[in-house]
Amino acid sequence: MVAARTTDVRGRIILDVDWVPQPGGEAAAAMGCFERLVPLCPGAQGVIYDTALRGVHHQRLLRDLGLLPVNRVTAKVKGADDPRRDEMDQRQEKLVYVETKTLTGPDGTETTVDVYARGGMVGIGRMLDNGDLEFIALPRVRTHRRTNSSGRFRWYNEYALPDWAGGGAVTVRLHGNAEDKQRGFNRTENVRPIAPGDDDFARLYARRNDAESINRHLDDTLWLGRAHSVGHARQHVNLIGFALSVNSVALHEHRRRREQVTAA
Repeated sequence: MVAARTTDVRGRIILDVDWVPQPGGEAAAAMGCFERLVPLCPGAQGVIYDTALRGVHHQRLLRDLGLLPVNRVTAKVKGADDPRRDEMDQRQEKLVYVETKTLTGPDGTETTVDVYARGGMVGIGRMLDNGDLEFIALPRVRTHRRTNSSGRFRWYNEYALPDWAGGGAVTVRLHGNAEDKQRGFNRTENVRPIAPGDDDFARLYARRNDAESINRHLDDTLWLGRAHSVGHARQHVNLIGFALSVNSVALHEHRRRREQVTAA
């Protein structure tokens, strides 16, 4: 199910539903929903999802659909769910080299900085005295999207550089291109437009909990957790009926709120 909601109680609208025919096919079904919805939802700005969406899906969302994906990067080591486990069992993020940027200072001098990504967060690397690489996350200044004449999109983030690196800002491309493909770098798999650690990530990604709420709401309609009918086609009809009932309540509540505001 794909849904959007307002901040109002019972403000959820289910936009699309689809059947996942085989295990592991969730991401493909979700992408089909997004592609159908984009022409119908011109105000949509992004998609919040879990790590079922990988780099190839992020590329399609960014380049073809113009949507900003918000989710985590698959960890290098997932880590144990028990917080009491040893530190070695905790989640370990991937650290990958992204590119080298050449920056021109106010006086015309050029410097280079190596850009890395760790857990989706963009930063720069600084070599320590012992030879280890220190990753320094960069604060995101803004995210911007440009439209090509072909109707596809280009995405960029601007990041603030520390004073010791020359200050100013550095621009990093978010979508993959032929240059990335040639050197075997999956940019959209490793770089997130709004990554964990970003000031906006926690606020936005928290809305993923609403998806779990939808699933629980549906589960509560199933007597003893059993489907109402046999076969995916019939169950699909049941799910469409569930979506219509949820949407009808949201529409009714919305109209009633508008009437109350008008009356006041």
